[in-house]
Amino acid sequence: MDENVELMLHISKTADMGVHSTKSLLDNLKNKDNKIKELLEDQLQTYEYYYKVSEEYLSKLDIEPEKEGMLTKMGSEMGIMMETIKDNSDSAIASMLIEGFTMGSVELEGLLSRYKKKANRDVLKFVKDFKKFHEKSIQDLKTFI
Repeated sequence: MDENVELMLHISKTADMGVHSTKSLLDNLKNKDNKIKELLEDQLQTYEYYYKVSEEYLSKLDIEPEKEGMLTKMGSEMGIMMETIKDNSDSAIASMLIEGFTMGSVELEGLLSRYKKKANRDVLKFVKDFKKFHEKSIQDLKTFI
């Protein structure tokens, strides 16, 4: 598979899951007083942007963006629901999200390392920007701990 396509498929899939998980988390916090909700709304918009751009890139190549399966999404919803029932404090939510963003950042670093000499410069920049979004989100979330 073309490395540019592989990178964009990864971002598409990750951003789609980010949109789904963030919406699920916001739904669980709907009637609560959490201060973290504003940051989550910003993250949701950013995930939607990355999904849209990656989807448009893939669409031009007649490639269907990959999405996580229903089972994975349901598992994510259940995990989010269980975690917020157990502890819905901003600190607990921030810790949970930092874990996810850290794993995503490490995964993106691996992809960048693997494809830095093979992929298109614009695609690499897009992936680096997505990684910076992860890193900025980690820093933003630390203020809630």
